[in-house]
Amino acid sequence: MFDNLREDWQTYERDPTRQGLWVMAVYRFGRWRYSIQSRWLRLPLSLLYKALKLLSQILTGIDLPCETQVGRRFLIEHFGDIIISGDTVIGDDVIVRNGVTLGLKRTGVAGAPRIGNRVDIGTGAKVLGPVTIGDDVVIGANAVVITDLPANSLAVGVPAHIKARPSRANRRGNRRLP
Repeated sequence: MFDNLREDWQTYERDPTRQGLWVMAVYRFGRWRYSIQSRWLRLPLSLLYKALKLLSQILTGIDLPCETQVGRRFLIEHFGDIIISGDTVIGDDVIVRNGVTLGLKRTGVAGAPRIGNRVDIGTGAKVLGPVTIGDDVVIGANAVVITDLPANSLAVGVPAHIKARPSRANRRGNRRLP
């Protein structure tokens, strides 16, 4: 837990005022409490976690249950109106902005998203249902993703349309030089 918290501290630029850091600290604590074997020791920690989670939800508007599998260096860029299902799996180096929902498609229908590594999720985007998002994907603002996205792609629109991202060489070659 403490190694992850140290890494989160660096991810959030050592700024204690970042609300995403607060949520990640509560999340890491919630995951850690499951490692306590004794039920009687875990019980007060579970009550503390539930109180801290509710407080962090009220203060930040971010719902990140400890049942969610979150990778390393998860960055919540802007706080507010972020809902992540407990069944969601999130890879390393993922960035999420405000208004994002990662969750179930319909009530009573199982299946939550699996987010790859180095995914950038734009403001207001919704990723719904049992979809798989590949590595190095960018999901545009307000996109609604309901189908799988291949690695190194761009998703925009409602419902999201998949576009190929230009390669890094092409992006560098198109820059204007002074």
